[in-house]
Amino acid sequence: MTILEIDDLRKTFQMHVVGGKRVVGLDGVSLDVADGEFLAVVGESGSGKSSLLKCLYRTYLPSGGAVRFESRDGTVDLAACPERRLLALRDDEIGYASQFLDEIPRVPAVDVVARPLVEDGVDREEARATARDLLTELSLPEELHDAYPATFSGGERQRVNLARAVAPRPRLLLLDEPTSALDPETKTAAIDLLDRYLTDETTVVGVFHNRDVVARVADRVAVLDDAELQRVVDVETYAAETAPEDADGAEKGGDRADEGGDGADDDDADDVDEIDDREVRA
Repeated sequence: MTILEIDDLRKTFQMHVVGGKRVVGLDGVSLDVADGEFLAVVGESGSGKSSLLKCLYRTYLPSGGAVRFESRDGTVDLAACPERRLLALRDDEIGYASQFLDEIPRVPAVDVVARPLVEDGVDREEARATARDLLTELSLPEELHDAYPATFSGGERQRVNLARAVAPRPRLLLLDEPTSALDPETKTAAIDLLDRYLTDETTVVGVFHNRDVVARVADRVAVLDDAELQRVVDVETYAAETAPEDADGAEKGGDRADEGGDGADDDDADDVDEIDDREVRA
């Protein structure tokens, strides 16, 4: 079953500081995502990866096209549905982890992660126990569980952000480079968590740079370039196309999985003003 149908999705930004110049973030992207699938989105910096995720979650209001999501109550166009309906879906069915944690100050990390579970009706102590387990699996030191994330390093904050997103096991989980600030050991722990904690009832669309991460977690790979979808391939094909040629890790021709490194990805015109600023905020 198709859970997400993206049809001719478009996003245009307007740069008011340079005379109203328009920048295309997405140009007619169309693809389907199957229920329970893990779709990785790759491409060079500025190719439209983060813009795609933000349009799906509607922190960016799409300029055109449709995003049809098969919710428990029927098909919903995430690009055009009323804001109250969208917010309800975020509460009940759609999760999102950006590269950066944006949380209420003076809330301990354990409660940041437990909150979506409590909102789903889970007993508070049970939710906090689950939150501690998730933070421990992500190698966040126990003494930080009751500390405020505002005091954390970038990698520590990213671990809290990922734990919060996966905790309620949403039907659709959107991940925007969730391991970019993590060291190799913690990155492995994060991928292990995704593999172990999530079930086939969660569909994942995730932006990644690292080829090895993509090869391990994805079922299919969507390759973006210059705001357009170039192709969607199975992960075996993608892994073969991007396999190192020698021990030094030289890449074969084609799209590289680790363009731009593992650092936070600042692509997709995030620093320009919106044409339509009616974005729905979490």
